[in-house]
Amino acid sequence: MKDIILDSLSKDFAHGITKPFYKAIEEYRLFKSGDKICVCVSGGKDSLLLAALFRRYELYGKTPISVKYLTMDAGFSEQTLSIIKSNAERLNVDLTIFKTDVFRLVEKEKNPCFLCSKMRRGLLYKKAKELGCGKIALGHHFDDAIESILMGMLYGGQAQTMLPRVKAQNFEGMELIRPLYFVREKDIIEWADRCKIERAGCDCALKDRENGSERAAIKRLIAELCEENPQVAVNIFRSVHNVRLDRIISYKDSDGIHSFLDRFEDDDKK
Repeated sequence: MKDIILDSLSKDFAHGITKPFYKAIEEYRLFKSGDKICVCVSGGKDSLLLAALFRRYELYGKTPISVKYLTMDAGFSEQTLSIIKSNAERLNVDLTIFKTDVFRLVEKEKNPCFLCSKMRRGLLYKKAKELGCGKIALGHHFDDAIESILMGMLYGGQAQTMLPRVKAQNFEGMELIRPLYFVREKDIIEWADRCKIERAGCDCALKDRENGSERAAIKRLIAELCEENPQVAVNIFRSVHNVRLDRIISYKDSDGIHSFLDRFEDDDKK
């Protein structure tokens, strides 16, 4: 009997999930024929959807690619690992699991969440490269992207976004891609509930801080604004696609900082 997970992506969730997935691949040229991609599976709803979409792409996609499915055990409980393995069996994917001590190593750090993310990213790149892959795929979605935009502005004093593809700084030839870039979190939640996906917990000792985190505050802020104007979320997303450099006080690139005054004074000399 065909599994409801892959079947749902062809029917009920074709518009909200599968089409946006294909749109991101095409619009941002996330991969090409012959690419070897490592899909990172943490056990949460986002990464499980990503794995399901890539499994479906392996079966029906137009571009020939090679896919590996990878889970980093950062200090998971046996129950969490059992759930992850069970979901992999439902998806019929051959999951590689490798163990690390990331949770233990960052537990007493001043900024544990940032360090944990950085360490996990580096370890995933390293393991993916060992598996012969040139790209790692993560399950960050539309809502993650717009939350990051506001977090950068309100807490970091900078205007930037979570890019759909990024070249690895310390792993030559490696790249990170985010194929769920156009997928809304509400659709992911509905998909996971409809398919009766059992989500694995984080198992991080510091996870109770999450509800009081900066990201959680931004998520609540966006939800409140969208109650008054549902277009707010889309407008945040579009804002980083429609940047007017001639209306920016200053911006940075590889050549340094550029001020509007440079252009202003150049115009006066003409």
